[in-house]
Amino acid sequence: MSAKESKIFSKVSLWSTNSGKKIIKQVLLQEKGYKQYSKYRRQSEGEFTEFTKRFLLSLHKKLISDTNPKATMKKFVDEIESNELSLDDSKIDSVRERLSKPDVLADRVQRILNSNFVKMTFPVFSALIDSASDFYKEPVSKEVRTSIVDGHVIAIDLSEPMDRIMDADEDIEFLDDYKLMNPYILEIAREKISAGGDSVLKAFEDGFKDARIGQYIDARLKLNPESINDENMIGCYKKYRAVMGTAGRNMAFNMAPLNDIFHLGMAKAAECVGCGNEMEDAIANGGIKIPSWPLYYSIVTNDVEKAFELTLSKSEIYLDEAKIALEMLPEEMSIKPFLKFLFLSVSHYNQYWFNVMKRRDLFPYFQKNLSISIKKSK
Repeated sequence: MSAKESKIFSKVSLWSTNSGKKIIKQVLLQEKGYKQYSKYRRQSEGEFTEFTKRFLLSLHKKLISDTNPKATMKKFVDEIESNELSLDDSKIDSVRERLSKPDVLADRVQRILNSNFVKMTFPVFSALIDSASDFYKEPVSKEVRTSIVDGHVIAIDLSEPMDRIMDADEDIEFLDDYKLMNPYILEIAREKISAGGDSVLKAFEDGFKDARIGQYIDARLKLNPESINDENMIGCYKKYRAVMGTAGRNMAFNMAPLNDIFHLGMAKAAECVGCGNEMEDAIANGGIKIPSWPLYYSIVTNDVEKAFELTLSKSEIYLDEAKIALEMLPEEMSIKPFLKFLFLSVSHYNQYWFNVMKRRDLFPYFQKNLSISIKKSK
């Protein structure tokens, strides 16, 4: 995992969790999983800058060349079925004029790319697609490989501005800009993913549809958090497993058997990270995220500390399911150590944020403000 905050994976932080200690051992012994991971991390650090440039240029071209941005916005909102993501017609021209300035658009793109969830996927997708190409003995051109990886990273990145608009708790002054950017980001993702062929594009469309269902459940629970239950939290998490699971499927060119194996591993790993994100967000925002597993467990048990303990346990269940994918991989595939190391990183990430809450003694504060947070969301 490439973390936005390097302190999460500093030596001191790694020593603070069981998974982190295992990571340190791999580093010291230069084990295969760490060496594979390190190779793709270094490679991705160099490629991410070029990816950002490609993304920015494509987005800028889309914005300035669109002859009917109002129709583009309407089409996007109709597809997403969320009026909250719509930009008023009266604002479109002024927002587009602002975003047509390359430096302004570059700032907005950097903001939404500065995400753990986005950055951690880049080396993973590269490793998956390379291993699938080797397994199927079907060399893929650099252009197609780049397009498939770029497209799915951009599709995942789309969740950043959409979430910020829906949550309205970050980058408040830029939400109108994000609203106008969203339709073009989706267009770029589709165009790039289509380079993989009809089967790959169809898998993306199916996954994107599932992600929208999860987003709808998420939005509904924000309006009525006390209606939260185990079943609708599973539905809400569809937004994580659909986007990342589909990306995993398409890193195998949607070809059996790796498509299902990669889907399972990435979908469940994403749900695991989702639990960690909820803990990190609680610390950053000073309150329990709505909706989230910590909120559900808090309402049911009326014990916030226990709720976060259960959330950590839930994340471990998700990770155990992801590890099943490792056992499904064909024996001749060499990517297994990489994925084991990745899953260790995910586990450390979650344990780290739980430990931060415990060390700062935040549970009494969250407990005191639990009912206030629920009422404010209504």
